[in-house]
Amino acid sequence: MTHATMTKEATEKATEGTLDAAMSGTVHETEAGPRVLMRDSGTSIPLPDRVEMVGLLNQLLADVVDLRLQVKQAHWNVRGIHFQALHELFDDVAGHLPDYADTIAERAGTLGGAAVGTVAEVAGTTRLDAMPTAFLAGTEALSAVRDRLAFVANEARRGVDTAAEFGDEITADVLTEVTRGLDQQLWFVESHLDR
Repeated sequence: MTHATMTKEATEKATEGTLDAAMSGTVHETEAGPRVLMRDSGTSIPLPDRVEMVGLLNQLLADVVDLRLQVKQAHWNVRGIHFQALHELFDDVAGHLPDYADTIAERAGTLGGAAVGTVAEVAGTTRLDAMPTAFLAGTEALSAVRDRLAFVANEARRGVDTAAEFGDEITADVLTEVTRGLDQQLWFVESHLDR
């Protein structure tokens, strides 16, 4: 599993020149290799498990942030007979995504990790295929948004299982909430593709 984390240069910059190690944190590697910035935390979850959860959460954060931008791309560029309905649908879908991103990022913080959601980091770690940067016919736009929503919803669902395997029921619960919302948005988009 790939996890979004700070680049080596970013983590070194985040910790250089600081006197307070508790504020700057310590860089740790996940089992898959990516690095995460962690601070001490009073949570009973062991540090190695928290590192893995923060890596997972940062990957999902990157995917959700990118998903929002891609849905907005479809919102701006959809064309055709159903323009108005799809334009509004995509705007509504995109409107829910910042809340999911915030929920994910805040959970990373509660585990003692640094949430990584800058545009540069997201661009380097997202797992989503790029949205076409052209005008899109209604069905083409719907299919593109559906595919990306489904991918992120399914990855969040896998995250629920991973968190449970690590014994982190709270992260599993947070990701269940995010998955529930993504699934609902997916249902709304897929309903426009039914014939």
